[in-house]
Amino acid sequence: MSRINVSKLTNENEEGGPSVSGISTFSSTAFLVPPKGTTAQRPEAVTPGMIRFNTDSGHLEYYNGVEWTEVLVANNSLDGGNRGLFGGAEGPNNTIEYITISTLGNATDFGDFVSARSGAGGCASSTRGLFGGGLAPTISSSIEFLTISSTGNSISFGNLSQIRTSTAALSSNTRGIFGGGLTATPNTVTNVIDYVTITTTGDAQDFGDLTQARSQLGACASSTRGLFASGANPTTNIIDYITISTLGNALDFGDLTIPIAGVTPGCSNSTRGLFGGGSQPASTNVIGFVTIATTGNAEDFGDLTVARGEFGACSSSTRGIWAGGNSNPTRVNVIDYVTILSTGNAQDFGDLGSFSTNSGMTGLSNGHGGL
Repeated sequence: MSRINVSKLTNENEEGGPSVSGISTFSSTAFLVPPKGTTAQRPEAVTPGMIRFNTDSGHLEYYNGVEWTEVLVANNSLDGGNRGLFGGAEGPNNTIEYITISTLGNATDFGDFVSARSGAGGCASSTRGLFGGGLAPTISSSIEFLTISSTGNSISFGNLSQIRTSTAALSSNTRGIFGGGLTATPNTVTNVIDYVTITTTGDAQDFGDLTQARSQLGACASSTRGLFASGANPTTNIIDYITISTLGNALDFGDLTIPIAGVTPGCSNSTRGLFGGGSQPASTNVIGFVTIATTGNAEDFGDLTVARGEFGACSSSTRGIWAGGNSNPTRVNVIDYVTILSTGNAQDFGDLGSFSTNSGMTGLSNGHGGL
């Protein structure tokens, strides 16, 4: 066992330090201060296992040999687990409902939107949820926000750079990103990606473009990388990826297991992304998964309990959730769940309340893989 009692070791530039070999034990009751810095300040000469504190995300992260990734933790526990929210639906509908992801049971009323909507994009930090765009009842650019740990009505946040519905959104703990969507009926689609800073309010700014303009797509994220998958007009199985902390156009990641649209919503933990369902060209129950830090085609995960699309998804670090949807021609209020790090078919979680005859709702949570 090594033992060293030194108050401070440094050189004149405060760089470097001693190398300690063997098994070292820290017996202090105080704390250990790791290296820290922003995402942009990540060191370039790195080897697997290096660890630091990211001041942008507020989390510890380590280099896994491919990229910097966060130490996996559960975030912001509420009533024994993370909270998932589902809002809006055909009509349009102004209802917002919530579940506790670690439990089973039916959704409970949370509050109402300022403007009723369907087809919005939803994203969240560990404290605040955002819903942007949608039919309200015409195509809208408005963004609304709420505090996830409370209940109550949403508040106006700002506007997307253009009107859009059937859009998708993802986020880190600091930045919310909206991509694609329908800007006019019947089939005028966009490739625009917008971003906002979640802790503030104000209008979205330009991030870049998707590889292909499309609507009715899904999205998920790790703390560093965001994925946009599937889409309509035309129906496609492509998966795009972006680096959340930067600006720029999306790059090709790979393909889903089948070409599908009709909102194939995504959910994730910090390492694995899942995309389930879809309603075009026909309803499907297929769930595909990818490893977010890599690139490549999706693999089969299992099946939803009901084939459907145009619905919402959310997640904790352990569970993925899909709720409601259009099963062509019927609408369902079913909530399904899976264990993200395994594979297998979804199981019944409970039911939505106010969305029993509607589709087009949006999901978000305070425990997803981007936090």
